[in-house]
Amino acid sequence: MTGHYVEQDIDSVLLTEEQIQRRVREMANEISRDYAGKELVAICILRGCVMFFADLMRYVGIPMAIEFMAISSYGSGAESSGSVKIKYDLEEDIRGKHVLIVEDIIDTGITLFNLTELLKARRPASLSICCLLDKVDRRTVEVPVTYTGFEIPDEFVVGYGLDYDSRYRNYCGIGVLKRAVYSNEIV
Repeated sequence: MTGHYVEQDIDSVLLTEEQIQRRVREMANEISRDYAGKELVAICILRGCVMFFADLMRYVGIPMAIEFMAISSYGSGAESSGSVKIKYDLEEDIRGKHVLIVEDIIDTGITLFNLTELLKARRPASLSICCLLDKVDRRTVEVPVTYTGFEIPDEFVVGYGLDYDSRYRNYCGIGVLKRAVYSNEIV
């Protein structure tokens, strides 16, 4: 049970836990079908993606390796700087393997574009992107997303791993955060 503090800070529920789980299972089935018989490495982009990644991997019905990366693209502000800094890198060599980047949310696309360029240099057999949430209206750089959970409006969302100030990750749904919670800090 999620603590009461979450509900009081949520303006509206965008996606329920049931909607999320249904779509995650569908995406896992698509991935299982598309990568059957291939050597797949699924990469979780830490931290916001952990819940989505764990659920997705439980439903994927083929053998695969899992890896983790922690990256940063934010300077001192709330907007992405576009430059990707690797905080934690892959342990496995991805050369010649089919790679699936699993991300929680895509906004401008700048960070993910730079990450894909970095990973392409490591010469995988293929490189695809799976994201739970896609803010298409915010896109400034095109990134080819193969698997999308939900296209969402340009709202500040939290829950199911997504946070604000390290809070709200444990909310089982995805909700729009009340502007009053974050408006004093966003430039």
